[in-house]
Amino acid sequence: MNRSELVAAVAAKTGQSAKDVDAVLKGFADVVASELGSSKSAKVSLPGFLTFETGFRNARTARNPQTGAEIQVAATHTAKVSAGSNLKAAAQKNN
Repeated sequence: MNRSELVAAVAAKTGQSAKDVDAVLKGFADVVASELGSSKSAKVSLPGFLTFETGFRNARTARNPQTGAEIQVAATHTAKVSAGSNLKAAAQKNN
């Protein structure tokens, strides 16, 4: 499902206009990105659904798979997304 399909499905489910749903999704994405960018230990949680949080990846040595040469990968902050219990349960219904 892509963004336009998601907007259409949520609009149909809630009775809201697709324009309003799209604005809410954009606002949600902006708020999460702003919160994760504001602090090194930021976390946004929707209990049972998703948790967004920042993480840290240490510097490391990696290999170029084509040449085998070693390269240094710098330390970096990352965004992590974890599924909540309700989302995990919904995924298990498909098995």
